[in-house]
Amino acid sequence: MKHIPRRRFGQHFLTDQAVIADIVAEIRPQAGDAMVEIGPGLEALTAPLAAVLRHLHVIEIDRDIVVRLQQAYPPERLTVHAGDVLEFDFSALPCELRVVGNLPYNISTPLLFHLARYAERIRDMHFMLQKEVVERMVATPGGRDYGRLSVMLQYRFDMELLLEVAPGAFSPPPQVESAVVRMRPRLQAELKAENGTVLEQVVRRAFAQRRKTLRNSLAGLLAAGDYATLGIAPGLRAENLAVADFVAISNYLENKENSTTR
Repeated sequence: MKHIPRRRFGQHFLTDQAVIADIVAEIRPQAGDAMVEIGPGLEALTAPLAAVLRHLHVIEIDRDIVVRLQQAYPPERLTVHAGDVLEFDFSALPCELRVVGNLPYNISTPLLFHLARYAERIRDMHFMLQKEVVERMVATPGGRDYGRLSVMLQYRFDMELLLEVAPGAFSPPPQVESAVVRMRPRLQAELKAENGTVLEQVVRRAFAQRRKTLRNSLAGLLAAGDYATLGIAPGLRAENLAVADFVAISNYLENKENSTTR
């Protein structure tokens, strides 16, 4: 039975066999891998992955596709988790988890932040996303693409743009270019925020009005003497700071708060 793509789920099904083969080659699945696919759709990646893996988990919100997958694969080969991936508890799956998927573009940013919470359990992730989003994810300081998404994801992951994919590779074709990104969790010993909430607040505030200098965007958090201690010029903008600079600011504020409450 033909499945009609549903706009409310952001469904654009990957159909280009050459692109599919390239993605699977980048993933390099091994039989014993613990792997979950987000949004399996019409099995473009599911089929070649399931052919290699002893077992595959998938997360799917479309009930028709859930039924289709349950009929196509025995439960000992494929576990279908029916529901919204934004509410899924990835800690219920094995550690050293490998996550893959052609992500719905309309939920990509909140989904990436949701997955970041489970970084310590994840081995790697390979996603198809809107190319513009991937460019923001991997952007370096100083460019217009560098922002809150760049900092918060680069804090937890090393990322690499692997492939660019044209709209014609999908059915129906999206109105944007796509790209495949690889994400590997960073060792937290390399870059550790003492309070993740403080880091998130600093980054959000710094980029809220990105044309403002730090002196203005972080007013009330940092004084002139604080910038001197940190070795960061207050006349810089948020886009000029490296991820390590934001971590240094958040740790400085956390330590300052702790010292005043003792």
